[in-house]
Amino acid sequence: MNLLLDLKILGWMMVGIGGFQIFPLIAALIYGEPVRPYAATAVVALIYGFAIALSIHPKDRRMRARDGFLVVSGAWLLASGIGALPYYLADVLSPLDALFESVAGFTTTGSSVLSRLEEAPRSLLVWRSLTQWLGGMGIIVFTIAVLPLLGVGGMQLFRAEVPGPVSDKLTPRITVTARRLWLIYLGVTLLAFVSLRLAGLSGFDAFCHGLTTAATGGFSTRAGSIGAFGIPAVEWVVIVFMVIGGINYVLHYRLLTGGARGVLRDGELHFFLAILVLCVGSVTWLLAETGSVEAPLRASAFQVVSLLTTTGYVTADYELWPAFFQFLVVPLLMVGGMAGSTSGGIKTLRVLIGLRAMRAYVLRLSHPLAVRPIRYAGRLVGDDVVTGIAIFLLAYFAIAMGAAMVVAAGGYDVVTAITAALTAIGNVGPALGEAGPTDTFAHFPTSAKLALCFCMIAGRLELFTLLVLFEPHFWRR
Repeated sequence: MNLLLDLKILGWMMVGIGGFQIFPLIAALIYGEPVRPYAATAVVALIYGFAIALSIHPKDRRMRARDGFLVVSGAWLLASGIGALPYYLADVLSPLDALFESVAGFTTTGSSVLSRLEEAPRSLLVWRSLTQWLGGMGIIVFTIAVLPLLGVGGMQLFRAEVPGPVSDKLTPRITVTARRLWLIYLGVTLLAFVSLRLAGLSGFDAFCHGLTTAATGGFSTRAGSIGAFGIPAVEWVVIVFMVIGGINYVLHYRLLTGGARGVLRDGELHFFLAILVLCVGSVTWLLAETGSVEAPLRASAFQVVSLLTTTGYVTADYELWPAFFQFLVVPLLMVGGMAGSTSGGIKTLRVLIGLRAMRAYVLRLSHPLAVRPIRYAGRLVGDDVVTGIAIFLLAYFAIAMGAAMVVAAGGYDVVTAITAALTAIGNVGPALGEAGPTDTFAHFPTSAKLALCFCMIAGRLELFTLLVLFEPHFWRR
């Protein structure tokens, strides 16, 4: 590994986090709140960041696969640690709870340990929303521009259909790729802000929710989430932008550059939208009564979209809904949005290819001599991709069950333990039981919070990017 180059990159990342403290600092000045938490965080991040970045001069500028694993994992871990400082310095959260809130922010998980959000400093809520926005864009660049180079978790298919710097279908250079994706993401965020403002939110609420909606993060400025506003127009706007956030950003790029025909033919998009329509239709039918259909349609659409795109907003206590929806919550916590989106979860691309692989296997059982190739977008899917997806799913559920056992050991029931672990590794937010839509995660013991933090980071980084650091051979020459 090129450790000197890795440290230099992480140093510049610290500088970036320190620079972003300007936004909550400005908010603190506007609302007459203490600036110390953000000024101190900025000073720490800038001093250490510049010291590391400017003092290291690596002769070798080449990044290898192992450098990619180290830099990406180190970036999320370092960002989570620095991001926790404002919560702690503002005397709002303990060190552990501050870390939990920061991890949930940068991994775009809607889980929170803050309960009285209306009483929290507005500047802190700005920082809280900003962490999700930064994490959302970071994961897009990671999955589209970095992950194909690392070839992990069965995502080698990105080389063909979700191109990064190794393909000429988007842009040939990682810097150009990242720049264009940032512009699209920024455009979606601005459009979300304007739409929410026009729908009836205040400037502050529209700004914070514009950031977290574009990131499919789920942090709100109200303890009751989006439902606290009670404005149907706001809920419909959020639904639209959650769907946009759950769609592969490469498709957004193609749509903006005149590739609408290719977007409409995308198999994963069809699969993603089919799940949405089927689930929303089923839940609407369950909730609908005589009279208006708009209210149950809006309620079902909001919760299904929020869970599937792993955003984590809520407008109602869905634990009071029919048991069918509570059963539906579990698969929705796992599936997630499209590959290359800001959403977490397993990703619909893996689910789609996994289902096609299962069908091909069943057909081979009845016709052993028949050739049943697995195809996606007109291309053959190699055995290495299928194997990678199977291994990913095995690791996904193994980590989730391990975390569930840690939560259960803290005295929680099975439903709470399993769904809390699934919502953490899927980067969703609310779950069921004592981790439901009206609960916070503040009541979990230290062991459970640390296990859930690990799940959130592992899930955000496609598992193996983090797990490989625990392999002794990774550190050997």
